[in-house]
Amino acid sequence: MNGGTAAHERRWLMLPVVLAALFMAQFDLYVVNVAAPTLRDQLGAGPVALELVVAGYAFTYAGGLITGGRLGDLHGNRVMFLGGTLAFTAASLLCGLAQTPGQLVAARLLQGLAGAAMVPQVLALITGVFGPDERPRALAWFGVTVGIGAVAGQVLGGALLEAGSTGPGWRLVFLVNVPAGLLTLLLARLVVPGPPKVRSGTGLDPVGALGVPAGLALALVPLMTGGTGGWHAWSWICLAAAVPVLAGTFAWERRLGRRGGSPLLDLSLFSAASFRRGLVVSGAVFGAFFSFLFALTLVLQSGLGLSPLGAGLAFAPLGLAFSAASMAARRVPPGKGTRTVLAGIAVAATGLLALLAELLALPGEPGLARLLPPMVLIGFGNGLAVPALTGAVLSGVRPGQAGSAAGVLTTAQQFASAVGVALIGSVFFAVLDGRTGPAAHAEALRWVAGTGLVLVLVAAAAARSLPRPAAPAAPAAPAAAPVPQTTGKA
Repeated sequence: MNGGTAAHERRWLMLPVVLAALFMAQFDLYVVNVAAPTLRDQLGAGPVALELVVAGYAFTYAGGLITGGRLGDLHGNRVMFLGGTLAFTAASLLCGLAQTPGQLVAARLLQGLAGAAMVPQVLALITGVFGPDERPRALAWFGVTVGIGAVAGQVLGGALLEAGSTGPGWRLVFLVNVPAGLLTLLLARLVVPGPPKVRSGTGLDPVGALGVPAGLALALVPLMTGGTGGWHAWSWICLAAAVPVLAGTFAWERRLGRRGGSPLLDLSLFSAASFRRGLVVSGAVFGAFFSFLFALTLVLQSGLGLSPLGAGLAFAPLGLAFSAASMAARRVPPGKGTRTVLAGIAVAATGLLALLAELLALPGEPGLARLLPPMVLIGFGNGLAVPALTGAVLSGVRPGQAGSAAGVLTTAQQFASAVGVALIGSVFFAVLDGRTGPAAHAEALRWVAGTGLVLVLVAAAAARSLPRPAAPAAPAAPAAAPVPQTTGKA
């Protein structure tokens, strides 16, 4: 009994520590949206540099997640988590100390790679350490952290810029990661378990390790920069090249797996219907939600003239709604996860419809009071859907595949977010067409809400076919066994 109680306590001590690392990665993905004007004024970053500060982190982060997950399977999630957290903390320090836009871009690229090594281990540890009865609750906390990290990039980012206005300025949004990262690293050494046995294999597949990030980068860079920097010949060449690079990489991975090798992409993951269909739903939900956050940030600051802090505080009701819904979702039995996903999508769709109705009924200045109720509905709906969706996608994954599955899932989420921001952001800027003022931004926001509504309806259609997660979760029960072997050593 005492051993079981100690193992239970150790699992729940581990959870906030690994989620702190996830929070840092999500926070740094979105805080630069708020900090962009300050970087332009204080560091002298031009449009291209600003795009690379945002997109550079996004594509090295998204492009390296699958490799990071696979390395966790090969060398241990604990080892990769500790190493990734240390590297992320060091890269954050380099960001805060950058003296030129070029130095900041380089540091952001390193920060994204470090995040790619660190973040897949979070889901892998949750999947491997928690048994089927506790896992939905732990995944609900994962969902809370994903949303709150993104919203905090707006809220806390504005507060940090305000606090640093008389001192370090924009540097504070990166330097805050240094003490947070060191504390996370110290606690992780004490509570994050190391598995008794790491998956055996021939090592990391070099073709996959290079081909997957290269293909994703070829697609992400033009998508992330095209909305504001324009579409050039190189943009179309990169997009066209991404298709054969990714197709050739997948073909190689399939052949390597059939020959008994150790491919980077475990294609057997896609044999689980919950995983395949869940990726589609997850992509649509993340693309709609995070592109909406991006557009809303521009509306609040450029359209309504709010300060970074004021715009950040305007996001607080949405963040609170997301948190409340995620906490409610953790109490839902695993067998009702699909219903929870559908309910969350329905609430988010209602919020988008309400926003469209408000903007169409009263054209002109979109006052903050009119935006808040739909924002709360959108936040609440996504808070219900994201934790349950994460559980549904991973429900059929074997413990030995946890790192690879987490890498693929997080890559799909981040890629969908980046593509959503790029494409829907392009729609936003095209409608704005250089105009300023509240009325122009209200018109652009209508198009964003309408496009987001189409995406959530696609997500709803795909979510209806998600399998019930309760049945495939049972085989993962032995995964909780390694917990008593936790040590405090590196």
